[in-house]
Amino acid sequence: MTATPILRVRNLQKTFGSVVAAKDINIDVAMGEVVGIIGANGAGKTTFVNMVTGYLAPSSGVIEFNQQDITGKAPRLVTRAGISRSFQVSQVFATMTVFDNVLTALAITDSDGFDALKPIDRPELIQRCDETLARYRIAEHRDVIASTLSQGVRKLLDIAMAMVSRPHILLLDEPTSGVSIKEKFDIMDTIMDALKADDVTVLFIEHDMEIIERYVSRVIAFYQGEIICDEPPAQALVDPKVLEFVIGGERQRTVEGG
Repeated sequence: MTATPILRVRNLQKTFGSVVAAKDINIDVAMGEVVGIIGANGAGKTTFVNMVTGYLAPSSGVIEFNQQDITGKAPRLVTRAGISRSFQVSQVFATMTVFDNVLTALAITDSDGFDALKPIDRPELIQRCDETLARYRIAEHRDVIASTLSQGVRKLLDIAMAMVSRPHILLLDEPTSGVSIKEKFDIMDTIMDALKADDVTVLFIEHDMEIIERYVSRVIAFYQGEIICDEPPAQALVDPKVLEFVIGGERQRTVEGG
């Protein structure tokens, strides 16, 4: 008997006037999967993630999380349901310390009605904050202003903040974007170790095929708003369409410095 998917997407479409940004997207994601989403710029990857997380309403189709319809729900409601995300450009409070960033994220997550009037420096929140910093290996930066962090540490902070709501699914938008070649595997090891410890299902957009090959169990490739491949990495990265429309495009992008 096949387990019920934690995320189920059926016939998802998004149009902007005459432009079709997503067409006939059908995806089942099992609990605990690590899924890499690849495709050239404008292929529909971010449009898909934005629809799942509520930042963009689909033109048609259905998105189900834990067998509940979340199609078109606001981002805050999607987050409360159990789906969180990070962004390609880290969404941190640049003038605040690492500790205060995480503490603020915790306070926002925990606020509900009159709880919003409680002080944020409560012992239980401080403890959870310190545990989060330790889990994402950024405790040594606890009192550092976020704007002075390296890009890699800022990425870890952004993802740590996304995780304070204790989601079941985390969607990452290019977690190694802007991170140095020397840093990228250490950063990804930290992220994936922490997410595995929390039994989080992960979907992430990534242009770096080394990252895809090393960390994911499944690859979904987009081209012109459609899925052209949905296979394990060993098969996906040699698929003729992926080689032509995705990997070939990435090689050209690298040569051109784009």
